[in-house]
Amino acid sequence: MAARLVGRCCWRHLAAISCGPGPASRLRASLHAPGPAADGASAKERPEESGGAEHRALRELVEAAAGPRELLELSEAPGLSSNQASLVISRLSWLAAEQKLEAQSILQDHRFRQLVGVMDSQISQVWNNTLVNALKSLYSLGMQSSSREMQSVEHEVLWRLRRLTFRQLASLAEFLATRPEKESSKLLSEVIRKLELRWTELEGTRTVVALIAKVGHISPALMDRLEDKALELAEQFSPEDIRKITLALAYQNRRCVPLLRALSYHLLQKHVELSLGTLTDLIFAYGKLNFHQPQVFQKIAADLHPHVATMTPVEVTRCIRSFALLKWLSLPLFEAIAQYALDNAKQLPVAHLCSIILSFARLNFQPSSSEDFFKMVHEELRGQLGGLEPQLLTDLVWSLCVLQQAEPHYLQRVLAPDFHARIRDDPSPKAQTLRVKLAHINAAAKLESPEYRGPFLPADALGAAGPPGDRASQLQSGLREALAGVLGGHDKGRFDVPTVYGWQIDAEAVLNGENKPLPVKDFAAPHLLHAEGTKPLPPGARRWVWARPRDAGAPPSPGDGAVGAAPACRGCLPSCLPGCFSRLGLGRDGFRASSAVFVLKTQPSAELRCQHATAVPSAAAPGSRGAEGPPAPLSQPPVPSACPPQGRLPQVGVPKLQQQEQGAAGPLRHGPAPHPGGRLPRGGRE
Repeated sequence: MAARLVGRCCWRHLAAISCGPGPASRLRASLHAPGPAADGASAKERPEESGGAEHRALRELVEAAAGPRELLELSEAPGLSSNQASLVISRLSWLAAEQKLEAQSILQDHRFRQLVGVMDSQISQVWNNTLVNALKSLYSLGMQSSSREMQSVEHEVLWRLRRLTFRQLASLAEFLATRPEKESSKLLSEVIRKLELRWTELEGTRTVVALIAKVGHISPALMDRLEDKALELAEQFSPEDIRKITLALAYQNRRCVPLLRALSYHLLQKHVELSLGTLTDLIFAYGKLNFHQPQVFQKIAADLHPHVATMTPVEVTRCIRSFALLKWLSLPLFEAIAQYALDNAKQLPVAHLCSIILSFARLNFQPSSSEDFFKMVHEELRGQLGGLEPQLLTDLVWSLCVLQQAEPHYLQRVLAPDFHARIRDDPSPKAQTLRVKLAHINAAAKLESPEYRGPFLPADALGAAGPPGDRASQLQSGLREALAGVLGGHDKGRFDVPTVYGWQIDAEAVLNGENKPLPVKDFAAPHLLHAEGTKPLPPGARRWVWARPRDAGAPPSPGDGAVGAAPACRGCLPSCLPGCFSRLGLGRDGFRASSAVFVLKTQPSAELRCQHATAVPSAAAPGSRGAEGPPAPLSQPPVPSACPPQGRLPQVGVPKLQQQEQGAAGPLRHGPAPHPGGRLPRGGRE
């Protein structure tokens, strides 16, 4: 031992005297010194963390190198081992990425090829971690997968997969998953298979977050394990980790409710200020997954409000569309966004302005400065409609109809024959949705815009606007059976009726002034494309129509009355018939809207009595789901106070979501949470 120590000191002393100051000469001095390998221990038997003196010296030189030239000079040092050459290649790749150097010039340098040759000559002597880093470096530099040296490194990694640590496997999987090339697909599949088999070794929040974000979409089985582990480590995640996980779940469309609940809870417990990027990513993920957490939404809205003035149009659009998708209205935030649009009208692109209008329409939000806001909207859209895509233009006009701001020139643009002809014969679901929305716009033009004179959609377009009826639900079947018994036969009512307004009603009946049912097919029905009867309704008669409780996630349609989120009565059929009551009484065309909810009950005298409940608010106050009150007393069915004057439809869409309505809410309860991409009334999806 003493002899070896003396010899080693002599070598270092002689090297310091004879060698110059260059990096290659300094490396030569360290390489000539006897190291632990002289004791007979091979590279495989040494721990990777406790390298010899020459290895430490080389690492110091490599880390101190300021450019590729100094690293490439090291290739000329005699006695350079394959492991040391791998370290130099890894550092070269890092410098090329850090200094944005041209990788092709490095690959063509003969000194780099010499480094690769040294590494390939003794590839089995390269340490595991160094080998993984060298493979990633060669990929990053763009080395051809068909080259012999590259294939040699890939095969060596494949042979060593069982000996790699879980962290090394995870690092390699993260890197390979982000590569667009298909040459590494075989290696990636093998790495993921090893991760699936060794998932019990998974530990550490960083590894869990990275695998969920980059690898989870490739292997559902591995993603299941990762979700379980993330649920276990939820308390340790930082807000940035929570952002990455929720965003990955949103992109993969994985709605893991237990994990989302745990992340939401621990996010609220952090009590830290979230960055703007984290806030917008979180609300986007919650919106895409349709996951409702009111406390999280309140925190995000409150934290976003101070940032609105400094946000970019893209950030504003992304934020407001997510809130609209969740059907969550924060008045201060939306007022700030409306003011942002007013202050930045000239810098706001038309597409982003359209997105703001669509979001306002989805929530039926009217800004406090509504007159100034829509004046600005009309000015900015003037001359821009011709450049919009058909889908965006249809959605824009549809939204303006919901907000009662559709001017005649908007209606003329989308109801023109040439516009409709472009989507008439298109069988795609997107075109089907556009046809339904055009039918809604056509209804609003007829019933809500007396100054509009045409054109209108042709009759054949209205007949083909609605999709084929879905299979009747239990609620609809119970309604039909109960109504048939109450009315005294199926000839006294209509069921599953498509209308010219683009929506479909579940049941229709006509009652005279004494609440006796009349044969509905004997009377004129302007809401039908082809009415069977021609008689006008007798004096005092009323037309009763039931529409299914619409999914609250779907925006209301023009001319549809205030029933956008009307509650459903569940579990009490057939004695209690829910009426999401959309049309009642006589109007300009024998049809008038109402937002009241009626409950019919069968009486022993076979006459119809009506328990008239106070109009149920179709949407709750911001951040709530509504309130309940005692049922209203029995009374005759007068025309509710919510009904508009004769010949006039009520405000299109759901009532304004600014304050919760007071008073009794009736015996009905609100339905389930909204679903993303909810159905429009009998037509298409958002």
